Amino acid sequence: MRVLYVDDDRVNALLFVETCRLAGGVDVETAVTGAEALDLVATWMPDLMVIDLHLPDTDGYRLLAALRQRLAAPRLPAILCTADEAALVQAPARAAGFDDCWTKPVELQAVIDELTRRNGRPGSAS
Repeated sequence: MRVLYVDDDRVNALLFVETCRLAGGVDVETAVTGAEALDLVATWMPDLMVIDLHLPDTDGYRLLAALRQRLAAPRLPAILCTADEAALVQAPARAAGFDDCWTKPVELQAVIDELTRRNGRPGSAS
């Protein structure tokens, strides 16, 4: 499974890459801006996108629409990842087309379980 992770916090990106390694069977690419993510998908098609809400050049809602348009994949699964209060972003995230919303700091085992489930792999990396 290929996952695009977009977050301007490099520590969060490193933690996510390591979490993907623990989940197994996940090829992850990271971007720190919306523009970088759009450039990346010109040559690399993800199976799942995890996008931070607050980016230096855009927000996650706009970026999701732009990525899906660039990829010609209007239903490509996407998860919003944010430090904002979950109750405040759940409805806007769904309205923008996100499938789920993870609140930072994310629970690593929950991320591993979700990646494992989406990847069709049995069990989890506990």
